Amino acid sequence: MADDKPPVAGIDATRPSVARVYDYWLGGRDNFAVDREMASRMAAVNPAMPRLVRANRAFLRAAATRAAAAGVGQFLDLGAGLPAHPAVHDAARAVIPDARACYVDNDPAAVIHAGELLGQDQGLAAIAADLTDPDAVLAHPGVRAVLDFGRPAGIILGAVLHFMPAPQAALLCRRYMSEAAAGSWLIVSAGHYRDKELAARLQSAATHARFWNHDETAIASWLSGLDIVPPGIGEATRWVAGAGGVPASEPAFALAAAAVKPGGPVTAPSA
Repeated sequence: MADDKPPVAGIDATRPSVARVYDYWLGGRDNFAVDREMASRMAAVNPAMPRLVRANRAFLRAAATRAAAAGVGQFLDLGAGLPAHPAVHDAARAVIPDARACYVDNDPAAVIHAGELLGQDQGLAAIAADLTDPDAVLAHPGVRAVLDFGRPAGIILGAVLHFMPAPQAALLCRRYMSEAAAGSWLIVSAGHYRDKELAARLQSAATHARFWNHDETAIASWLSGLDIVPPGIGEATRWVAGAGGVPASEPAFALAAAAVKPGGPVTAPSA
C-alpha cells in the first residue's frame, strides 16, 4: 500500500499491528509505514526474524495440507492475524476443495482487514475474539456458523503460545482439543531462542507483548494425550522436510509440531 491509506474504516494506520508486521515480513502488501518501522526495529535486533516468520508460515501450510490429506476439512486458526498468501485455507483446499476455515484474532482492526481479504466466501470467516477465552471462542456464533466440532478439525495455535507461560498454554490446548472430535489435529509453533541474550534484547525491542522462550519439553506438554505426528517436535523447516530435530547452531528458530486426537489417522512424512 504505497499511499498508506487504510482500505476500510476502522483500520488504524498510525499504530503498529503485530498482524501487519508479520504480513510485511512475509512479503505482503497489507501493512503501513508504522508497521514497517516496528518490523525494521525488531529485525535490527534479530536479523533472522523475517526468516523465522516465513519458516513458521511454511510449517502451518504444510501441516494444514497433511491434516487435509488425513481427512480434516475444517480449521480454526487462533491468533491468526491477517491471512497470508497462500493461507491455511488455500493449502487445505488444494486437497479438499470445500475446506472451511475460521480465523480468530483479538485485534479488531486485524479482523476487519482479514474480513476484507477473505471476501464473501461462505466457507471462511474472520472473528474478533480472545483465544485465551476458549469457552467464548468455541461458543461464538460466527465460529459455529463455519465449523462443526462433531467432525475432525484442525486447531491451529501458530506463533502465539510463546506469549504465555507453558502451563497456561498446555491448559489452553487441552481445552480446545476437548471440544474437538477424534481425528482432529492440534498444530502449534513457537519462537525459540537458544541465545538468551538475544531473546532479552528482542523482548526490549518488542514493546507490544511479553514472550516466553519455550523449548521442546514445553511443547511436548501441550501435546499430552495426543498422538504426535512424525517427524515430531522440531524446527519448522525441518518439520516440513520430514527431517525433525533442531539445527545445531541457529541462535533463534521456530519450533513446531502437530498431533492428532486419538481415533484418527496419523500420516507419515511426505517423501
